[in-house]
Parts: sequence; C-alpha cells; structure tokens
Amino acid sequence: MTTGPTVALFATCFNDTMWPEAPRATVLLLERLGCRVVFPREQTCCGQMFTNTGYADEATPLVRRYADVFGPYDYVVAPSGSCVGSVREQHAALARRAGDTALEAAAEASAARTYELSEFLVDVLGVTDVGAYFPHRVTYHPTCHSLRMLHVGDKPLQLLRQVRGIDLVELPSAAECCGFGGTFAVKNADTSIAMGADKARHVRETGAEVVVAGDNSCLAHIGGILDRQRSGVRTLHLAQILASTEEVPA
Repeated sequence: MTTGPTVALFATCFNDTMWPEAPRATVLLLERLGCRVVFPREQTCCGQMFTNTGYADEATPLVRRYADVFGPYDYVVAPSGSCVGSVREQHAALARRAGDTALEAAAEASAARTYELSEFLVDVLGVTDVGAYFPHRVTYHPTCHSLRMLHVGDKPLQLLRQVRGIDLVELPSAAECCGFGGTFAVKNADTSIAMGADKARHVRETGAEVVVAGDNSCLAHIGGILDRQRSGVRTLHLAQILASTEEVPA
C-alpha cells in the first residue's frame, strides 16, 4: 500500500546505460517503504561530465532540462552521490555564469529537493531498518562526492548495520579516494590505478565477499582492479543490498 510521498527517480545516465540494477533496486526499495515512485522519461544527464571538463556552455542546457523535468516534484531521489553533488553544487553556479537569474532560481529550487538515496531514507523517511536481508561479509567504501560534497556522514552505514544477516566489516583508510574521478582516471591513468590498487588492497584485507558504495562509477573502478586480481570480491550498489529480502536473497 502506498502511504508515503511521491518520489521522482533520477536514474542518472550512466546507471541507466550501464548499471540499471541500481535504479531498479531503488524503485523496489522505495515502493516497499510505501513511496509512490515515478520515472520522468524526459530526464537526461545532469551535465557533470561537461562541467568537470570545462564545457560549461554545453552543460547549461542540461541544467535547464533538469529543472524543467524535476521541478514539479517535492522529492527527487538518485542512486548516485556524484550526480546529486553536481545538481546541488554546480547547477546554480552554471546558471549564474550564464546570467540567467530565472534558471538560477529554478536550479536552486530543484537542487533543494534532490536527495542521494541514503539521505532520503534516513533524513526524510526517518528509517534505518528497511527490512533488508543480506547474509554476506560486506565492507563499505564512502565515495568522495557523497562524503565531501553531500556530507552524508554515516547514513549508509546506519542503513547497512540494520540489514539482517550481514557481517559488516570496517574498510581500512575508508575515506581515501579510490582514484576514479571521471576524466581524472583517463588523463592521469597511472595515478588513478595506483590509488585504485591501494583501495583494492584494503578491500581484500577485510576478507569481504562484497564491497558496497553509493556510486557505481567508483565501484566500476574498484571492481575492475579486483577482477583483474582475481580476488573473488564482487561489487554491489547500496540500493541492491537494501532492496534484498529474506524471501529473495541476493
């Protein structure tokens, strides 16, 4: 039964293209918690990849698209700290740079209603026990954008600690960057790989079966290194663990 708020899902373009399991799990989880989830089909990219590489003019139309598409909704939820960070920290600045005061106001309004998944669950719905069941040894990597831009703190860990059957182990040097950083990994490949190798080593030290995070881009980087090392450790988005139940174990 739907008893909670109506939520617009911002799937993000990279999840929609490469890791659709994360937005699907987000929908399953939110609906289980009583929310009505809608998926505005007009949504596209948040523009972060343009902004971060200096293409502000190309990013600005995407700011307008985001504000237009998600403006009517009281809550927008995304399974990506990185993209939510872009919406909150970059959109209004891009509109201001373009000299568009109306767009700046719309961007600020839509940003204030946009939440990373763990934020929405803990701060808006007020829940930490989402009824999940995941009987595996798990370690958590806090991604840079969620940690430093959104300041989600330990909200993902609050949620994971309430998962039944889980063996949650602390990741050494957890706050260190995994080395992905979007185009950073392309332009500074050697440094990126070295940072990723450090992160993968710390993951292996935990003896975890699964490393979890709130951003699939970081998990792709960490997971790629772990796969090449034949570590046997798999990666899962936070939403996928929280959506798992005893009836349908992951």
